[in-house]
Amino acid sequence: MKPRHLVVLLSMFAASAASAESYTIDARHTFPSFEVSHYGFSLQRGRFNKVSGKLDLDPGTKKASVEVTIDTASVDMGFEDWNKHMRGERFFQADKFPQASFVARDFDFDTEKPAPVRGELTLLGVTRGVVLKVAQWRCAKHPVLPRQLCGADLETTIRRSDFGMNTNLPGIGDEVRITIPVEALKDS
Repeated sequence: MKPRHLVVLLSMFAASAASAESYTIDARHTFPSFEVSHYGFSLQRGRFNKVSGKLDLDPGTKKASVEVTIDTASVDMGFEDWNKHMRGERFFQADKFPQASFVARDFDFDTEKPAPVRGELTLLGVTRGVVLKVAQWRCAKHPVLPRQLCGADLETTIRRSDFGMNTNLPGIGDEVRITIPVEALKDS
């Protein structure tokens, strides 16, 4: 490759990187929740109260990337003794695996027609590919703050056994439905 071709390629990459917009996940409006069958009697639901992450959007190419970290000790089932049980060895093992994460690189986005987000979920130290369905996607000026805001409603279903969470299978269901309302504010 000739040096001037390399310079052109590098300048194209720099221009693309410069047009990307960086957003920070708003933890007050982002909380993954889950539901799982409890011996076929009911669907039990929980959520995580501490989430952080970054979202990078390139409006020119309609490409994006996202990294989200979930504090597994923030699992909330509504009762402290149940929360403690869920944080323990039989489920999230929060002492050993204090974080779960979702990372998606170079996915397409379109505010007119949301596209699925393909990425990797890491839970209990195991990483598996997952697809998040996007029910809603919107970026606009925040109605109160003087900043740009992007938000979405996401959903996926995983098999907890794929991540090594096998306690009480099959009584407590293997399929876990995850829904995530997420909002991210543009960095200034």
